[in-house]
Amino acid sequence: MSTEESYKPTDIAGKLASAFLRNPLTTVLGVFLLAIGYIALLIMPREENPQMVVSGSTVIVALPGASAAEVQKVIVQPLERKLKEVKGVQHIYGRAMDNVGIVNAAFYIGEEKEDSNLKVYDKIMQNADIFPKGSMNPIIKPLDIDIDIPIVSIAFFAHDDTVGHVELHDKVKKIQHHLNGLPNVAVTAIKGDHKHQFNIELDLNKLSGYNISIGQVVQAVQSLAYSVPAVKNRTKDNQIIMLGVKNAIESSKDVGNILIAQYQQSAIYLRDIATVSDSYDIQNFQSASISVQKDDGKFSPLQEQVTLTVSKLQGTNAVVIANAVKKELEQHREFLENSGVRYVITRNDGERADEAVNELVYHLVLSIIIIAILLVVVLGWRESLIVTFTIPAILAITLFIAYLSGQTINRITLFAFLLSLGLLVDAAIIVIENIHRHYHSPESADKSADDLMIKATDEIGPPTNIATLAIIMTMIPMAFVGQMMGQFMKPIPANVPIALVASLFVAYIFTPYLAVRMLKKPKHPSKESDHV
Repeated sequence: MSTEESYKPTDIAGKLASAFLRNPLTTVLGVFLLAIGYIALLIMPREENPQMVVSGSTVIVALPGASAAEVQKVIVQPLERKLKEVKGVQHIYGRAMDNVGIVNAAFYIGEEKEDSNLKVYDKIMQNADIFPKGSMNPIIKPLDIDIDIPIVSIAFFAHDDTVGHVELHDKVKKIQHHLNGLPNVAVTAIKGDHKHQFNIELDLNKLSGYNISIGQVVQAVQSLAYSVPAVKNRTKDNQIIMLGVKNAIESSKDVGNILIAQYQQSAIYLRDIATVSDSYDIQNFQSASISVQKDDGKFSPLQEQVTLTVSKLQGTNAVVIANAVKKELEQHREFLENSGVRYVITRNDGERADEAVNELVYHLVLSIIIIAILLVVVLGWRESLIVTFTIPAILAITLFIAYLSGQTINRITLFAFLLSLGLLVDAAIIVIENIHRHYHSPESADKSADDLMIKATDEIGPPTNIATLAIIMTMIPMAFVGQMMGQFMKPIPANVPIALVASLFVAYIFTPYLAVRMLKKPKHPSKESDHV
């Protein structure tokens, strides 16, 4: 009776196949990988596009009483020269207006936000002496694209004629307070609204008649009002408009009762020289209109709207936050209806992100099915099933590692999976093809199935490892691409190499394990055995 020693693997491929071929934990490992991949797919934050690192700062310096030309010369130009000395600044934009100068510094895409903002702050503080006497302390506002770009926008409008500008603002303000308390909501902002204020329109003819200066009026009003803007606007009727007067006063009558001066032993009140109205901020010209489609398909006339925007924290799930916002709005729908206010969601990046991810997942599954059908034709249905199983296992490992590294699921992440899908099955196809060849080889008739599996896997190990490494090396340069393209395509060099490495381990562990149980060894005429 003849005996033959079992095959001793020399490569990592054969050693992995030998270790897991009859190991009862291999099934547990396969189920575990699929489970963590599915969980990662469910809990990973979803976005339509990957978030890019964009840095920038806005420096605001006020110089009361200065004209735009003066501000340009003594504020904007010196500030631009100093900010150009900051490393990493790509563009500088300056703007001069009466009383204030604004300079924006945009850094190269990819520069760290914290470091960039700190550089600008240090440069301004080290050169604070460049600002002229009388200028106020500079205000430095960093740009944060993660929270400056909203993911949800809601347009509120009045469907009742009795709802005015101020009432609409107050109702939206209450909704904003509730939305701002939702988890992972970064910033909420109201745009196009009109706030409550008392407006004073001075009559210049009466001022002259009572020999009263505008300075006296401003000084008297300032005794009650915390903010009185510069008096610059004049009407056709020779009137001057003073805006933004509101503090502890309750009505326009209280404003009108402000004592301005004495004229011929008689008290002159504000109501004697001006018209005081309890209204809204008429100096705010920012507004937007909306037309809503009715049940009959026709559109309503244009009417003013107030837009409430919601931004999320970086790396959080846009789908979850958008759904939370919609749920919160539904809870206040009755309150708004009773108040004569309705709303329309005009932007929902969470919904768009979910649709984009689901569509790409659908195409990913479709690609797997196409590969499986192709393998059925070329190798056989059993071999096709084995290779098809390896694809979800590889993607599961890649998704879980992406989740641990803080990535999000977006168009580019899934595009990286689609791009590498044809590469992921290479190792498994090579292994199963070599196993198939050994199984059908007459020389393997007297060899055990286990030895054939280990030998077939071990043989293709070195060339498969080198080929996979070569593909990974072609992806590495993409990680060093800068600017917007580098940030946008970052998920490809981050995920494709991991997927390729995972494809090797999955092919070496699970392909032999499944093949020894699913493939049937054909019958060959066995060689004559030597009898002892």
